[in-house]
Amino acid sequence: MTRFILALDQGTTSSRAILFDRAGRIHGSAQQEFRQIFSQPGWVEHDANEIWQSQLAVAQKVLKDNHVGASDIAAIGIANQRETTVLWDRGTGEPIANAIVWQDRRTAVFCDKLRDEDKAQLFQKKTGLVIDSYFSGTKARWLLDNVAGARERAERGELAFGTIDSWLIFKLCGAHVTDTSNASRTLMFNIQTLQWDEELLSMLDVPYGLLPQIVPSSGIVGQTYPALFGNAIAIAGIAGDQQAATFGQACHHPGMAKNTYGTGCFMLMNTGQQATPSHNNLLTTVGWTVGNQLPGTTDYMLEGSVFMAGATIQWLRDGLGIIKQSADVEALAASVPDTGGVVFVPAFAGLGAPYWDAYARGTIVGMTRGTTKAHIARAALASIAYQTADVLEAMQKDSGIQLQELRVDGGASCNDLLMQFQADILNVPIVRPVVIETTALGAAYLAGLAVGFWSSQEEIQAQWRMDRRFIPAMPAEEQAQRLALWRRAVQRAQAWAD
Repeated sequence: MTRFILALDQGTTSSRAILFDRAGRIHGSAQQEFRQIFSQPGWVEHDANEIWQSQLAVAQKVLKDNHVGASDIAAIGIANQRETTVLWDRGTGEPIANAIVWQDRRTAVFCDKLRDEDKAQLFQKKTGLVIDSYFSGTKARWLLDNVAGARERAERGELAFGTIDSWLIFKLCGAHVTDTSNASRTLMFNIQTLQWDEELLSMLDVPYGLLPQIVPSSGIVGQTYPALFGNAIAIAGIAGDQQAATFGQACHHPGMAKNTYGTGCFMLMNTGQQATPSHNNLLTTVGWTVGNQLPGTTDYMLEGSVFMAGATIQWLRDGLGIIKQSADVEALAASVPDTGGVVFVPAFAGLGAPYWDAYARGTIVGMTRGTTKAHIARAALASIAYQTADVLEAMQKDSGIQLQELRVDGGASCNDLLMQFQADILNVPIVRPVVIETTALGAAYLAGLAVGFWSSQEEIQAQWRMDRRFIPAMPAEEQAQRLALWRRAVQRAQAWAD
């Protein structure tokens, strides 16, 4: 009898593999970081082969370290950094260039052009997205236009496009597929029809033959090559990392929301089986599709995307050198009672929701001779909470729902100082679960549902357990003053770059 689901959680800075048992508990995990490539200002790239090798290595390691064989695994579920774009040769399986990461801003000028041509409303209606270089479609176009011979090879059917889920599945089993949640992040997918959209493809100048087949998020899509793990294992769950985390947090009903504190910060609210259009610069996105084949049952989400959360703390470590490891930030920030008037707007990769300003840049304001590294660290943590507050305000306007609580996960959700400040600045209780690896857990749940490892979403909901609840305690007047100061600082950061 199979004992585990193997979740592959391919993130922006590391690849992770986690074994989950039937109770949704972690049995073993392995993780490996990989390089971030900054070849030009505003550009962020990954070596797609390095992603594949790191993901395979941790999957093999977690099995070996825990004395688990392929026959013990019911299925594999995959969660992935979204929007990051790979083009590869169908014959050799080799990428034709570095992957362009979701944070990369090189296509901002082309996005400006589309908006100037009054295409924004059409794209929003069909895709639920704003026109921004964040998404995959303009990245694919850039690769076709800037890698020698790529467009001609694509027209001949020699190349494949994929986000990281597609890339990993191709390497694992040879199938060229993506699920509805990842497809909904490309600017090329119609979220009403659940199909690639020919009109949008024409505007982006991306050939249809480049694209993967669309499949449900929960359903068997292939069997791994036996040589990889000693025997074939079914691949049965796929979701973009934020949708996977929402599923793992058991936000299965309309009005439930979660916020993930990872490299970026991503808040998703379940709006049920109808797509809710945003009038406040949020995204309407597919959460997941459950069923053996399309159309299945699709849940939709409203989403606010913050580009720099944990990545801001990494910059304190790697760029500024004021902490040795990311976990040190809490103690440093707690060594001062407040930020000393410092406000940090971490627009290193522009600003995401609700601003969508590709030309904003990182800004620290309010410094005096008395400012210390501790004040900057505290302001960096506060910036994560402030960005989340901007997103929640827009989300409540769009949905008409006043949030009762916000479920949180991701690495920075372990930071009690940040979580209490988040509750204070939102004036909403923050609830942290026992298992904060909800991205991997969601991928595992989607895979497990497809193969009968778990019987239903109700069984999954019953497994969710709370670790701690943070209750708002900040006076309303102070909350309003802090948010007003934050928004003044955002104005200073906006439209900075040429």
